[in-house]
Formats: sequence, C-alpha cells, structure tokens
Amino acid sequence: MKPNDAVLKIMTPSIDMVTVSKDETIARIKGIFEKNSFHHIPVMENEKLIGIISKSDFLLSNYIMSYKATGKTEVDFESKYYCAKDIMTEYPMCVDPEDTIGLVADIFLSNKFHSLPVLDEGELVGIVTSHDLLAYAFRSPIATEALVVGINAEES
Repeated sequence: MKPNDAVLKIMTPSIDMVTVSKDETIARIKGIFEKNSFHHIPVMENEKLIGIISKSDFLLSNYIMSYKATGKTEVDFESKYYCAKDIMTEYPMCVDPEDTIGLVADIFLSNKFHSLPVLDEGELVGIVTSHDLLAYAFRSPIATEALVVGINAEES
C-alpha cells in the first residue's frame, strides 16, 4: 500500500453516491439501505453536506423506536415521521481529495470511523470508507509482494 497516495485514488465519487435531504423519512432511508450494499448516506441541504447516516445510526434508531413502541405497526407508523435530521451525525469530519490514504487510515483507527465524506472547497465530491481502504491495501503491489514473501517464508 502507498500511504502517501491521494484519497482521490480510492474514494467513491459523488456521481455514484446516494444522498438524502434532512427531511427524508426513516422509512425511505430503510428502503435505501435495503436496496444497496453501502453503509453510509450523506445528508445534504442546499447542495451542502450537513450530516451522515451510518447503517448503525439507522439500526439504533429502529431499536429505540421498537423499545418505545408496542409493536411493528406502531414502529412503521413512527418511522414515517422521524427524519434523517433526527438520526444523522451532524457536520461529520471530512477530508480533502488530495489528503493522503495514510491520513484516512489514521483517522479511521483513531476515531473508530468507517467513512469520511470527501469535500473539495466545501462541495461533496465523494466518500471514502474502510472497505475502500482495505480493497486498496490488498490490491496494491506491496501487499501482493508481502503475501508472496509470507508464503515463501512459511515454505522454508
């Protein structure tokens, strides 16, 4: 892995991202998570990032609603009234597309984050996740070389 490479190299560009407004219902967010394999949804207002919802945030909100409610019907009813703004992390930590992959790894490890929005002059241009970082690390020539060296060392 080359930790000094730019985040731009591994991020998911914003054109491939799904975003929601702060007024998007929990029911709609549930549908987005069910139809897609990603675990983070940026929350936008006036084309500016104001928050992020992780799948964990969503699941926690469902747990809290089910704890307060008396049954599935009531949870389904309440999920039509709770919105993204009720469960999102406001103004999340972000990185620049030219920040390094090593910096992202340090932020993930230090803060137990699994995603970071990528902003260029305040505009959302992508997102980088721990999955992106792992995929990059294990596809890089250095990682492949380390695996081969490790295999050769085991053979001796």
